[in-house]
Amino acid sequence: MDKPIIRGVEAFPVEQNGQTYICLRDPTGLAPEPIILGMGAYFMVTLFDGKTDQREVQAAFMKRFGELIELDKISELVRALDGAHFLDSPGFREHERRIREEFRAQGDRPAALAGACYAPEPAQLRNELAAFFDPPEGPGRKPARKPGASLRGLIAPHIDPRRGAAAYAHAYAELMAHDPPELVIILGTSHYGAGPELFSATRKNYLTPLGAVETDRNFVDRLAGRYSGGDLFADEFLHRGEHSIEFQTLFLAYAMGVRGYQVAPILVSSFHEMIAARRSPADDPRIASFLDALGGLIAAEKRSVLVLAGVDFAHVGRKFGDAFAADATVAERVQREDLELIETIKRGDPAGFFASIAADRDARKICGVAPMYTLLELLRGRPGRLLKYGIAMEPQTESCVSFASLAID
Repeated sequence: MDKPIIRGVEAFPVEQNGQTYICLRDPTGLAPEPIILGMGAYFMVTLFDGKTDQREVQAAFMKRFGELIELDKISELVRALDGAHFLDSPGFREHERRIREEFRAQGDRPAALAGACYAPEPAQLRNELAAFFDPPEGPGRKPARKPGASLRGLIAPHIDPRRGAAAYAHAYAELMAHDPPELVIILGTSHYGAGPELFSATRKNYLTPLGAVETDRNFVDRLAGRYSGGDLFADEFLHRGEHSIEFQTLFLAYAMGVRGYQVAPILVSSFHEMIAARRSPADDPRIASFLDALGGLIAAEKRSVLVLAGVDFAHVGRKFGDAFAADATVAERVQREDLELIETIKRGDPAGFFASIAADRDARKICGVAPMYTLLELLRGRPGRLLKYGIAMEPQTESCVSFASLAID
């Protein structure tokens, strides 16, 4: 631990009593509690790269702040971070091994963000979600029925539900207005998948405060058997803390209850390498195999099937590595470019969708390229309708996130 290594965790500023601090948070949930650091401690943490020893950290601190900090203080910070599982260390790896074994043994996937991003108690949660539907931003709590057919596709946000409330409500009101699907294939953005596997499935049911959303294990197993591009279960652990599917199962349970349908939860990892090379994802054998396997199962399915993508759009500003602040002018540009991209979705045009993003090498850092492209390939040529678009501004980080809901008939 003389050369500590900070794990890949989020760092963002918070204000307390007129002072600015830095909050460290592990989005994977392996470090369950966030840590608040002063600016001096955070400066030291930025040097925890596995190459810089504690004496070098001490010297850098002296140069930066003109103050000699005792080595014992640096060691104390290292022990605190390691004890909270924020460092890449033998202790963390043992902790991760234990957590992985526990998850593997569980029959169901727990609601990881209940109590943090939404109310954990059923009655309170129903009231909270119902309020998202209220006008003027929401579509109303009782959407007019459109009988006769189920939706074929739905794009919904995966931003914190309280920030994307109206867009979630418009997406799920549209679902409630149609005949309910019997199988929902959920394509979630995999924020933390970094290995060779692009698609990660699970057989586990998704628990919500409103009940368990049942996974069609037979369907998932048949998909895994047909897929030749990798192992659909190699990275199943990614489901444990990932919110992009959790939020969809939450709204499905609210909109349709937890009976009468099943889901197939699949996380889709980044297509960044294809964007950088401006190479069509359809040319990647892993993606081609997945589309062939899943498309074949959908075509043979006697039940009504909905393909649902849990995605966001642009991530712009200093928090996301840009050299500029996301202000009103930037937000206007983001909206204009997002709406141009959405036209390709409305046309059911996966090639045009990908070409639009690759043209500027995903300058807006769209968090959902892979699931949206996959959905568009599965539903190629089907027309889409924009239901709601929104941008969440983050003045404290000089950043913004955009999102939208769309229905595909």
